[in-house]
Amino acid sequence: MVDFRRYLDPKVLAKISGLELRARLLVEGYFSGMHRSPYCGASVEFADYRQYAQGDDYRHIDWKVYARTDKHYIKQYEEETNLTCLLVVDCSRSMRFQSADAVLSKHEYAVSIAAALAYLALRQQDSVGLALFDERITTYLRPSNHPAHWKTLLGELVSADGGEKTSVRTALDDVAERLNHRSMVVVISDLFDDGGEVLEGLRHLRYRNNETLVFNVWDPAELSFPFSGPTRFEGVESSETLLTEPRLLRERYLEEVESFIANLRRGCREMQIDYTLFNTGSALDVAIGAYLATRGASIRHRASRVLRGK
Repeated sequence: MVDFRRYLDPKVLAKISGLELRARLLVEGYFSGMHRSPYCGASVEFADYRQYAQGDDYRHIDWKVYARTDKHYIKQYEEETNLTCLLVVDCSRSMRFQSADAVLSKHEYAVSIAAALAYLALRQQDSVGLALFDERITTYLRPSNHPAHWKTLLGELVSADGGEKTSVRTALDDVAERLNHRSMVVVISDLFDDGGEVLEGLRHLRYRNNETLVFNVWDPAELSFPFSGPTRFEGVESSETLLTEPRLLRERYLEEVESFIANLRRGCREMQIDYTLFNTGSALDVAIGAYLATRGASIRHRASRVLRGK
C-alpha cells in the first residue's frame, strides 16, 4: 500500500495528526460500546416505534398498538447489516470564527466531530462518506468501510478550504440526489442561511427517507453577544463592516438568535429530525457524550410512550 502521507505538506501532516489524535481520544474514551445502528430491519432486536408515513411498508405496522391507540405505528428493529453514514460538513467562511471563550473555531469543532464519527463508524465496520460544502458541494467521498478510508477522510477534512458564502439548501438538495439508498446523514454546520431554505433542504433528505441528524455549531460569543464599547463588526461571509455600540443591539440580536434557533428546532422536530446545538465553548468530549446519552434516553422514552398507548 502506498503511504500517501509522504506526498503531503508537513503542515497538512501536522493537522492530520492533531485531528487524528482528538478523534481517537474522543471515540475510545466516550464512544466505545455505545454505538447502535439507527436503521430498521425486519428482524433482530427491537429498537423503537415511529408513526406510519406514506410509502412505508404496511406489513411493519404494529396492529396491537393500533388497537390501543387508534394510530398507525411502524415497529423498528436494530439492523444486523452495516449502516451507511454520510457526514455533511460546512466549510464556508463563517465556520472559521473563533472568539476568546471558544475551545476551537467552529470549523475545527465541526471537523473534530466528523472525524470522531467516521472513526467510530469504521470501527463498527459501517460505511462512512463525506460531503464538504459552502455554496455547493466542493468535495464528495462515496461511503466506504475500508479501514484506510479514515485517513482519506482526515486528509479532506484538514485541507478543506471553502468559499466565503453558504447555501445550505443547494448542498442538501445535491446530497439527497446523490444518495441512491437510505442512509444516515449528519449535517454539521452553523446553518447561517435563510432558515426556511435550510428546512426545505432537510425536508428533501427526509423525503428520500434518510435518517437525518443536525449538529448546529455556534460560538459562545454568537450566543451571548458579550461585546461592550464601540466595536467594528466585519461580515464573516461578506466585505461589509459596521461600527456600532453593541449595548444598543444586544437585546434585539439575542431575540433574533433565539427565534432562529427555535424555528430550526421546531421544523426539525416536525420532520422527525434530531436537532442538537453545539457550543464551541464546551469541551467536545462532554458535549458529544451528553448528546449520545440524551439520544439514547429519547429513543427509549418514545418507545415506552407508544407501548403505553400515549
